Amino acid sequence: MTAPSVSAPSTAAPAAPAPARGARLALLVGGLAAVGFGIAVLAWPTKAAVALTGLIALYAIIAGIVYVALGIFSKSLGAGGRIGHVLLGVLYVIAGVYAFSSLQQSAAFLALFLTIMVGVMWVIEGFTSLFTLGQSGSKALTVLFAILSVIAGLTLLSSPLWGAVFLWWFLAIALIVLGALNVGRAITGRKG
Repeated sequence: MTAPSVSAPSTAAPAAPAPARGARLALLVGGLAAVGFGIAVLAWPTKAAVALTGLIALYAIIAGIVYVALGIFSKSLGAGGRIGHVLLGVLYVIAGVYAFSSLQQSAAFLALFLTIMVGVMWVIEGFTSLFTLGQSGSKALTVLFAILSVIAGLTLLSSPLWGAVFLWWFLAIALIVLGALNVGRAITGRKG
């Protein structure tokens, strides 16, 4: 008769469940992509803007084709819905093709448009904060936020080209920092 074997206790950490490994992998891949794109924006700001515009144009073309197909082949839509989907799809395709035909000009337009939109939103957000001052728990912080938001918005609106450059660099730095933090989170994440 043999004695039952006693194995030494394992010191290895149990393997992480599949969802946790998947989440860590997503953090790692997303973080590395963010760092890579952030570095590309800092190193080649114009080329990165053109590449991003190209991706947006490609998305517009694909979305347009999908809308046209929905309008043509959908049995559940009425005539108005079908026509609307086809027209919207055609507009998406036209916008995407136009953006591809002049990527640099489209990138410049997109940068200025987004900068002006951010400026307008910051001004509106600042005034909205002042209008809701009565419901605020911290009136001093709300007033400070409102003033800074309006000043930042007006600064972007007064010089949208400078504002676009600033926002692009800020985006690049944020992508690098946040991407690196996500890579760190993925590497040091709990194993079990």
